Amino acid sequence: MNVIQHVLSRLKVVGVTDFFGVPGDFAFPVNDAICTDRDLRWIGCCNELNAAYAADGYARIRGVGAICTTYGVGELSALAGIAGSCAEHLPIFHLVGAPSMSVQAAHALMHHTLGNGEYDLFHRMSQPVVCASAIMTPQNVAHETERLIAEALYHRRPVYMAFPADLATQPVLGCAHPVSIGYSDPNSLAAATEAIVSALAKADSACILPGILVARVGLQPELLALVNTSGLPFATMFMAKSVLDEQHPSYIGMYDGKLMNRGLQQFVEGCDSVLAVGTLLTDFNTGAFTAQLDPRKLINISHHRVQIGSKVYPNVEMRDILMKLAESCPRRDWGVSIPPSSLGSPVGSGSDPITADALYPRWENFLEEGDIVVAETGTVSMGLGFARMPSRASFHNQTLWGSIGWATPAAFGAALAAPERRVVLMTGDGAHQFTAQEISQFARRNLRPIIFVLNNSGYLIERLLCKDPAITYNDIVPWRYAELPNVLGCSDWFTARVDTCGELDEALSRASTAKTGAYIEVVTDRYAASPLALKLHDSLQTLYKS
Repeated sequence: MNVIQHVLSRLKVVGVTDFFGVPGDFAFPVNDAICTDRDLRWIGCCNELNAAYAADGYARIRGVGAICTTYGVGELSALAGIAGSCAEHLPIFHLVGAPSMSVQAAHALMHHTLGNGEYDLFHRMSQPVVCASAIMTPQNVAHETERLIAEALYHRRPVYMAFPADLATQPVLGCAHPVSIGYSDPNSLAAATEAIVSALAKADSACILPGILVARVGLQPELLALVNTSGLPFATMFMAKSVLDEQHPSYIGMYDGKLMNRGLQQFVEGCDSVLAVGTLLTDFNTGAFTAQLDPRKLINISHHRVQIGSKVYPNVEMRDILMKLAESCPRRDWGVSIPPSSLGSPVGSGSDPITADALYPRWENFLEEGDIVVAETGTVSMGLGFARMPSRASFHNQTLWGSIGWATPAAFGAALAAPERRVVLMTGDGAHQFTAQEISQFARRNLRPIIFVLNNSGYLIERLLCKDPAITYNDIVPWRYAELPNVLGCSDWFTARVDTCGELDEALSRASTAKTGAYIEVVTDRYAASPLALKLHDSLQTLYKS
């Protein structure tokens, strides 16, 4: 094999079969190798940023993703998307086609450079948002491929692989064995297990807070086994919504600090022990840092270690500790009866305008078992955050990185990763204008999503956060959104523009039975916001001033 063929063969083994990207001359050897491999698919996107977002959405479903870009202009275009995958713990393999080594050695003033003869600048720019990187050569490719795969899977973050055009097609020199990862220290594992079992035995009340890292590592079955054997109730935080089935009898709702569900907040914060499994205590995850979790009562199971109060147990893998706890924790009736909340019954009918109270409960009722729900950052995801998801449905939002425009390409990536499942995208008009062209890719790949575009005439989340909601920078150009699918090649889709409750009900009914993709523009007042968005506004205003 040559250099690029070797890398692709190893990526196939860890589950990478689709490569999102945009071609470029420096990347032609990589592009050619992907397209001529019968086991791989080249997934062309409208631009590199969209490709990075699509790889992100794909990795949320498949566990890994990949993007291929050309040197300089292509890789920098993708960088914001790669950064989001880094922040949200997604292993993305970024393959970059680079100028030949002879060109680099000569410091030639080539296109796609800054014209200064420096060729390591863009590699250096990527360093903060990847966990490892390498320039692949015939001499190092065997070893570096194994190292980068191990780093990506161990840290659950992106890695950077650069392929000089003249080296990518040269034969591999050398060999290497896969790097073993993810082994616990037996003594540390045993001590952590004993300490957790002891803490739970002494507790009169306890609960589990599953975190997003559980999903990223694919450990939902192991955590569910612990829930079932121990009888412990569990609540989730915003970033980890649907990480465990929200129809499970042990589910007690969404915990978001003081902002929502005050009864649940009091229970969680009053527990003698709180088992936080892969949980990230970010601002949106903690209700703008209003969550008050006593560190002395917190049992924190991270990806590679456990912390109980101030005591740290290093080199403990999440998978191992969950399996040990499922074996060791006796079943117990914890006496918790907190019914998980939902968004309630929708209001309005006929010619009534579409308000937040009319829209979000209807969206909740529209969802079905097994759906993949992709909700854009901002008021859309906040409105759906406290909807109760159907069984086996999954909810995806870029909670930490929060790049508006992420959701449309991410939904495309998710749909490609699981074409047998229904993908439902909810996005706002402002965010949709960033990346709307990517809906053309759904038709290109014969995918049938259901897309809702919330048209509230601008950036509502920004209106809620800034001093003057009516200030001009929150306004956007009014598009005729419902006409976009036809323009972008989705000519057989069901499309509609609705601004009354009756029209929305009719569109929802038709979308649920459509044999094609569906695209519905939902028009509301520019200030129609959910309770969570309004409360977050108040809390963040206080946080910004502190």
